[in-house]
Amino acid sequence: EVVPADNFRVPIPDENFRKYLLEELKIENDGATVAYGDIKNIKNVICRGKVIQSLEGIEYFTALTSLHCHNNQLTSLDFSKNLALTFLFCRNNQLTSLDVSKNTSLLGLSCWKNELTSIDVSKNAALTKLNCCNNQLTSLDVTKNTALKYLSCAGNQLTSLDISKNTALTNSRCNDNQLT
Repeated sequence: EVVPADNFRVPIPDENFRKYLLEELKIENDGATVAYGDIKNIKNVICRGKVIQSLEGIEYFTALTSLHCHNNQLTSLDFSKNLALTFLFCRNNQLTSLDVSKNTSLLGLSCWKNELTSIDVSKNAALTKLNCCNNQLTSLDVTKNTALKYLSCAGNQLTSLDISKNTALTNSRCNDNQLT
């Protein structure tokens, strides 16, 4: 994949995200874009509770390892290019889908209190903590997540859950489902 030049202008359409980048990370913008050179090495973004509706442009934060974007108004997220991502905290948004299939370094995922109907964590073998409670999940496959130590999937619509392969699991919350 071609890496953009440092002066490449990355579109950041959400005004509140641009405001966060300017005020918290001191990244200048021209009212619509930021320079790739200013964001390419950023490892942590903590933009919780900023009334952000879109994180479009976050895919250019290619060094990103930790993202805290909870308590916003996000409806979708694209992490397909954030391959270094190890921690994602996106709880309490309005996400209807979440694709973390390319984030194979992910250790912790907290996506509770969204509107997810499914989530595929089969490619996240390193995952040690997963909190996906209070969504609308009808199934959850954690059989490939053998490093999982903590699982919280309460408040969904699960009818079955196989944790027989999760031998590292020390803490789980699965109440308020339809498990028998």
